[in-house]
Amino acid sequence: MANINEGRAFTEEQEALVVKSWNVMKKNAGELGLKFFLRIFEIAPSAQKLFSFLRDSNVPLEQNQKLKPHAMSVFVMTCESAVQLRKAGKVTVRESTLKKLGAVHFKYGVVNEHFEVTKFSLLETIKEAVPEMWSPEMKSAWSEAYDQLVAAIKSEMKPSS
Repeated sequence: MANINEGRAFTEEQEALVVKSWNVMKKNAGELGLKFFLRIFEIAPSAQKLFSFLRDSNVPLEQNQKLKPHAMSVFVMTCESAVQLRKAGKVTVRESTLKKLGAVHFKYGVVNEHFEVTKFSLLETIKEAVPEMWSPEMKSAWSEAYDQLVAAIKSEMKPSS
């Protein structure tokens, strides 16, 4: 039974699709995370300015020593959050808190367009990673999980106290 406060249910079928694809992607999380971020920057080059470790860097993106670990942790957190969604009945994130994520996204001036580009990039990255599993249902499952994560982050987007 979904938590009424959350507003939207994440179905058992959606959970199964997310879990199945994440189990395949997990072992390549580093590469996939990097692909995911490179795709974001390809679509929205200005997004690079949001990352302090990219602003002063003059090496190609894929050679930046800090980008890959950051990209991997964001990708893993996003996927793990999707996998946990139904079990937890709400958005949960490890190694950080939604308050902290909200404050950081607020501080760096992340806007709706950034979340949209990120969603598109995430879906494209997953589609490429598991082409034989990809379907409209899987796209919709990942979209729903991502939208709920973003809604949770946005609800905390205020200056850190």
